[in-house]
Amino acid sequence: MATSPAHSPDGVPARARPGAALSTSDLHVRYGEFHALKGIDLAVERGEFVALLGPSGCGKTSLLRTIAGFVHPAHGTVVLNGRNVAGLPARERNIGIVFQSYALFPHMTALENVRFGLECRKLPRGEATERAQRALALVGLSAMAERRPKQLSGGQQQRVALARAIVIEPDLLLLDEPLGALDKQLRVQMQTELKSLQKQLGITAVFVTHDQEEAMSMADRIVVMKDGSIVQVDTPERLFQEPKTGWVCDFVGGGNLLRGPLEPLRSGVLQLELAPGSVIHVRGEGSPQAAVQVPFDKVALRPAVNDGLTVKARRFLGATLALEIDSPLGTIVAHVPPEEGAAYPVGMRVHASADMAHCRLVTVE
Repeated sequence: MATSPAHSPDGVPARARPGAALSTSDLHVRYGEFHALKGIDLAVERGEFVALLGPSGCGKTSLLRTIAGFVHPAHGTVVLNGRNVAGLPARERNIGIVFQSYALFPHMTALENVRFGLECRKLPRGEATERAQRALALVGLSAMAERRPKQLSGGQQQRVALARAIVIEPDLLLLDEPLGALDKQLRVQMQTELKSLQKQLGITAVFVTHDQEEAMSMADRIVVMKDGSIVQVDTPERLFQEPKTGWVCDFVGGGNLLRGPLEPLRSGVLQLELAPGSVIHVRGEGSPQAAVQVPFDKVALRPAVNDGLTVKARRFLGATLALEIDSPLGTIVAHVPPEEGAAYPVGMRVHASADMAHCRLVTVE
């Protein structure tokens, strides 16, 4: 089934935005009988950093490869700066690409790797060398220009791959899980550097990731995909705070999703009882498909005397302590400061609640 048109921040459908740097319309991709992309409508504004986020097999890499020109759609358009490029080979799209594997030529120096794309475009050697040197300077690798990939660290190889992608002055930069091969500390550092460089150059960028935290920290907007379709496009803040469905809430870690009998309390307010003494209030109208979203850090706990819920596990997360609370509606997770969590050992009985301002109804498929 095709998705409904994805909307930009001003609410205008993607297919109605001819001024976008990149737009796709009713894009379908098939691999034999497998329907990988099911009517993708998406618009990316000039200078925007957009993440394609979703579980394995959701279609995010197929979408990136279709935009790049490595995969040709069965139906639909890919418009780059006002030109439909769906039928053009990858080399004619002026798109820079960075892969997770970096794909550097091992027999070439860093400078030669960066210069390669310019030489393929028949630029004079002197001009190509000068532009390659500038690109290496932008990523902080001027001193490594004569080293070959095996003489560079993983982070340095990633920078060379990035310099090679931007040296051609692309209309669009595509990044296919470019930081996935790095250790956590270096990955966080490169997230900051990559986002800073992208904004400095004003390049329109689309990157694929399965890491929710990476998408949240880097993207201007996040495209959440599932089963070949787009299920939500939003800023990281709105996606986390206002997921459109229960699946999105679970996938992005938006909080507890509590499903149970919703009883009218007063006009426009519903009550969800977790157990005697543990009640959640939420604004809205009840329906069989509705569940209550409660952010992990908004769950309030207090000791219970006889009844109540039970603390069944504790996980130290550094700045916070995650308490897992057993309830008739399933496990409730509460993120609390470690000093507060010290008062709630495993086995203790507690009551749980949340401020209504932080709770909302979401649709559960």
